[in-house]
Amino acid sequence: MSEQNIPPVSRALTELGVPHRVFRHAGKITSVEQAAAERGQSPRQVVRSIVFRIGKGEYVMALIAGTGQISWQLLRKYLGQSRLTMAKPDEVLAVTGYVRGTVSPFGLKTPLRILVDESVLAQDEVSLGSGERNVGIIMRRADLMNALGKVEIVRLAAEV
Repeated sequence: MSEQNIPPVSRALTELGVPHRVFRHAGKITSVEQAAAERGQSPRQVVRSIVFRIGKGEYVMALIAGTGQISWQLLRKYLGQSRLTMAKPDEVLAVTGYVRGTVSPFGLKTPLRILVDESVLAQDEVSLGSGERNVGIIMRRADLMNALGKVEIVRLAAEV
């Protein structure tokens, strides 16, 4: 793979010495379920990286597994914020350097506080955004957590 064909997240992980592999989908990905199936995973193994605005120019990233939904109440309570919103697509790009749907906690344009929902810890192998459309990064959960370093592990998932 030539240097220009390497997704930004793979470059960042390689620089950190983190084992991972790049998975290129044959076509356009439209759902977590589709991404998981094509990667030979369950939807619970796909980690979504969601950026929230908690104040003017202040953002936080939450990682959650699969199709789980983040509880606004739990997130507000944990952060001690009465108001917060999901970052708009232009904010996500400005803060992370990635377009929505490709976001990852690695290789960020701006360092962010990272919250990891407990659901992410349930699988031995996970996949996440690569910084490039229709491309995923697959890695061991232990490698993900080691590479993330100091993050906050919390319960953010809404009860189903």
